Amino acid sequence: MIEIRIITSEKEIEKFIGFRTELYKNDPCAVPYLFMGEQDDLDKKKNPAFKFCEAEYYMAYRDGEAVGRIAAIINHRANETWQHKCVRFGYFDFIDDKEVSKALIETVMDYGRQRGMTEIIGPMGFIDLDREGMLVEGFDIMATMHANHNYPYYKDHMEALGFTKDNDWVQDLVTVPEKVPEKFEKIANMISKRYNLHARKFTKREAYSGMGKKVFQLMNKCYEGLYEYAELDDEHIEYLVKNYIGFADMNLITLIVDGDKNDEIVGFGVTFPSFSKALRRTKNGKLLPFGWFHLLRTLLFHDTDTVDLLIIGVLPEYRSKGANAILFNDLIRWYNKYHFKQALTLAMMETNDGVLSAWQYFDSRTVKRLRSYKKQL
Repeated sequence: MIEIRIITSEKEIEKFIGFRTELYKNDPCAVPYLFMGEQDDLDKKKNPAFKFCEAEYYMAYRDGEAVGRIAAIINHRANETWQHKCVRFGYFDFIDDKEVSKALIETVMDYGRQRGMTEIIGPMGFIDLDREGMLVEGFDIMATMHANHNYPYYKDHMEALGFTKDNDWVQDLVTVPEKVPEKFEKIANMISKRYNLHARKFTKREAYSGMGKKVFQLMNKCYEGLYEYAELDDEHIEYLVKNYIGFADMNLITLIVDGDKNDEIVGFGVTFPSFSKALRRTKNGKLLPFGWFHLLRTLLFHDTDTVDLLIIGVLPEYRSKGANAILFNDLIRWYNKYHFKQALTLAMMETNDGVLSAWQYFDSRTVKRLRSYKKQL
């Protein structure tokens, strides 16, 4: 018999986070998520998403042993934006037992029904920048802390539960050229001169004094209309600036500015050295006692051959002018300096041609596919 327990206390939250780490300890491609980051995201007092979200966390037990976990989330802002009544499920992990997955999903469905929801979708987080989708292809590629990774049997459970595809994301692996391709450099220089667009770096001091905020405000414009995206408010933007910029190598972040508009920011690329191998060396994703050393070594000495392309956005009117070329013309130089051999994109919507077309100039291939599922309540 499956027992479902509501998770509320700090100690229970630690078990909730730790369940996934334990479940994947023998998976050579899995990566423990940063424990501190998971704690902050699940903390209803710290995470500013709870200004417009409500959530409950659950764990499934059999004979006193943890066998699964799930979160029920309602993002009221997204529901209002997209004009639907949807409950999300996220943080969904379970042993290969359909009785367990069914009990967890039905718990979220009941949570949604009690609050007037008519549809369930997931896996989804609180906001669009959280991990989205369930891995359905690419199980043999090293995971990243920024995207979901799961066992192949998850997909079978979803289909057995009567869920259907709602949206797909893909992740591409891009070979970093040994130098900026001559043709690509010429295009970037031509666009720069024709439209007075330029690549710009900024410091952490500038980021904390307002530049970081401008980047995420621009992201609101670039991502408007994308699947389930809800605009970030100032409080959430400040939270993201603190969490992203605090761990950033500023050389790996590039802005595009318009010289005809007083260097107004019109595009950005936020990239990080891959922390995947470093996290695998930590104890369950924890910084203490020595986990910080492995992450710091990656950040300072780039002890990895992979760079993660996290957030890339260019205003549509500048995207059509080819401004992406200026962005990558700058970033590739830094990737070469740091001896990165490959870049893994963040999950991109399979229908987002504006982003997917950016890789046409490079040697790239799709290595992962993630899927969100839906079902009527």
